[in-house]
Amino acid sequence: MNLSAIANEILSCTRCPLYQERQRAVPGEGSPHARIMLIGEAPGAQEDIQGRPFVGRSGKILDNALRNAGLKREELFITSVVKCRPPNNRLPRKVEVETCVEDHLQRQIRVIQPAIICILGGVSAKALLGETNLSSIRGHLIQRDHLYFPTYHPAAAGRNPAWRMIFESDLVNLRSLIDAI
Repeated sequence: MNLSAIANEILSCTRCPLYQERQRAVPGEGSPHARIMLIGEAPGAQEDIQGRPFVGRSGKILDNALRNAGLKREELFITSVVKCRPPNNRLPRKVEVETCVEDHLQRQIRVIQPAIICILGGVSAKALLGETNLSSIRGHLIQRDHLYFPTYHPAAAGRNPAWRMIFESDLVNLRSLIDAI
């Protein structure tokens, strides 16, 4: 299985109720050989319209932080735990997260085999690590089935200037970590 085949499955997926209100599913994008995979929560309004991850307000924050860290978006793979936008931007429900993680995200991770998975936000931390307190694990490498590096979600960083500085610093640290591997 390759990323293109998984993306096609995601685009036509009807396994959870989120497909009913989506404009476009958002499989993710980037290099199939990415050393870093960034995983957010779920598509927002702009992502739902364009079918691409992190293209709205959060995407601008992410792009700026990546640029400042010397990371190139096209060398990464960027996706979300949930591939369709939850109605009214609500948090994804447990069944939606479990369905997308098991049916799509885990297969994307197996195909890409990133050196580090950068977890963006609490929803992703809970889905991938079972962790509910992002602040206690943020900025630390965590070895489980893969090597994880949790940080704040760009949307949260955009709402809190202190978190934005930490988020940007975390991505600089992520760059140093990937360079050392």
